[in-house]
Amino acid sequence: MGNLTQAQASELFRAEPDRWIDVGAGEAAIRTVGSGPDVLFVHGWPVSGATFRKLLPHLVEHVTCHVMDFPSAGSSRFDADTPMSVDQHKTTVQRVVDGLGVDKLAIVGHDAGGLIARHAMVGDPRLRALGLINTEQLKPSVRFRLFLANRNVPGFGAALRWLALQPRLRRNKFVLGDAFHDASLLDGEFEEFFLRPLHDDPNKLEAAMKLLKSLDLSDFAAHADLHPRFDVPVALVWGVEDPFFPVAWAREMVGTFPDATLTEIEGAGLLSHEEKPAEVAAALLPVIDH
Repeated sequence: MGNLTQAQASELFRAEPDRWIDVGAGEAAIRTVGSGPDVLFVHGWPVSGATFRKLLPHLVEHVTCHVMDFPSAGSSRFDADTPMSVDQHKTTVQRVVDGLGVDKLAIVGHDAGGLIARHAMVGDPRLRALGLINTEQLKPSVRFRLFLANRNVPGFGAALRWLALQPRLRRNKFVLGDAFHDASLLDGEFEEFFLRPLHDDPNKLEAAMKLLKSLDLSDFAAHADLHPRFDVPVALVWGVEDPFFPVAWAREMVGTFPDATLTEIEGAGLLSHEEKPAEVAAALLPVIDH
């Protein structure tokens, strides 16, 4: 596909995916668009592959974009009995790469997708480049710990379900408001693709809660051992107003990889690729387009 408009990119995620890949614990949905070197896009929590919809128009003329939905989100296939954990999602990434059947590919991961991709693909000879957007660092920040502390509070899932469709309340920084520099972006397509499914689909809400509860903070510290093993170029792209993963710590993290760069995106927070997609794409392309 040549030019892709923003409206067309959004429609991709309202339509059926191109295929599903059996990952042993459900089926991951895959959408493929563009031409050029292969790139797999791995989303974080609690969103789906649709979070990359704004990036795609800036990338499809340069790379082939394979956008996945983990079993738990988007158009994936799973049920209440499907095993659901961060560790299972690491296996899912490996099986998706197997299913794509490509010799070489880059991976772009955002948020928990960046953590999962690093653990899944370190040392894999098929990996040719890595892009990390506002993702877990060597230790959890105070803001992240405060958020994570809620996961075991009785009724947290029900509260999240209710708050998802309360536009004014969800903009509070202690709910979802500080995920964006511009909290109004929690409305519109963000509500349609990510918040309404948590409200309307009990299976997706339950899966999201299982994933959150399965996150082990030891995975943060493990990055100190993982990063030196990446013998591929790494692009770190960071919204500078992210309170969960501080940009100051991202500056320190650059040196933990053998070959990494950091691009700081002004006027963007945790979801920098949704707020400033052109800038994020420009930062990624020199690394993933080869």
